[in-house]
Amino acid sequence: MKLSKIAATLDAQLVNGSPDTEITGVAGIDDAGPGQLTFVANPKYASAARTTKAAAVIVAQEFPAIPAAMLRSRNPYLAFARAVALFYQAPVYVPGVHPTAVVHPSAKIGKEAHIGPYVVIDESVEIGARAVLLAHVVIYRSAKIGDNFLAHAHSVVREHCILGDGVILQNGAVIGADGFGFAKDDAGRWEKIVQSGPAILGDEVEVQANACIDRASVGWTQVSSGAKIDNLVQVGHGSRVGENTLLCAQAGLAGSTEVGKNVILAGQVGVAGHCRIGDGAIATAQSGIPNDVPAGAVVSGYPAIDNKRWLRCAALFNRLPEIAKALRTGEGKGS
Repeated sequence: MKLSKIAATLDAQLVNGSPDTEITGVAGIDDAGPGQLTFVANPKYASAARTTKAAAVIVAQEFPAIPAAMLRSRNPYLAFARAVALFYQAPVYVPGVHPTAVVHPSAKIGKEAHIGPYVVIDESVEIGARAVLLAHVVIYRSAKIGDNFLAHAHSVVREHCILGDGVILQNGAVIGADGFGFAKDDAGRWEKIVQSGPAILGDEVEVQANACIDRASVGWTQVSSGAKIDNLVQVGHGSRVGENTLLCAQAGLAGSTEVGKNVILAGQVGVAGHCRIGDGAIATAQSGIPNDVPAGAVVSGYPAIDNKRWLRCAALFNRLPEIAKALRTGEGKGS
């Protein structure tokens, strides 16, 4: 593909390069070679951009000149993501039902669906057009799913759950498993609380590998449109996740947590039950959140506090031994 066509497709400005240069693929900044396209979004890779063997580099509009051709973009990372899509040929699944699949006669499946080997679709299920269900996917009874559904192998949608259009479930994702609800009886034994409420996913939600969105005891669990749920994330029963929020790997929401729009919970963040995370908040990796977080806040540590304050505390923590020694020495002199 010619560099000029790539620039036009990505809405980028070609600088210092021939529009007729042929690009054959994409690669990372350190691995790219002649004929390949790469990108720099982080300033710390500026030196690598000056020495790269790539034919062209996608950079920010203000990025300094380098020997290679540049595609200046308002959002280099997004532009490169779209460039990858230009060269990657995703698998195409032919419509049809594999002979080993089990589809209940009452299920309603939209046109152009691909139903793979050993898929099970229970009674009263509704799935929209152009669905792709790969091997061993299981859809429990009365689930309702929109158009352009993509379910990778061994993902599961439980009974009465509702999924919007364009939902993607990666391998092993489970939507609507029972929430972790138990009440102790007079003899000290745990009695299971029936989890009667469905999980509801909005449009364009992606749930990645082995993540779990639990159903609710009453009401429902909701993940709103555009939210992305990373591998091994736990969304507890009755929780609400706002639009375009990111829950990164191994993050966990206890029951009845409310997470606003455009929130980022980084890897291994844990949120106690019944907490409210405001719109646009960010929690850095391994933060523990026992209380509400206001909109727009950036928090770190456990218990999570303002990120800048936590950085100061962390720096001070590393000096505690010498501070303690100084205090002991000072006390000795005073006596």
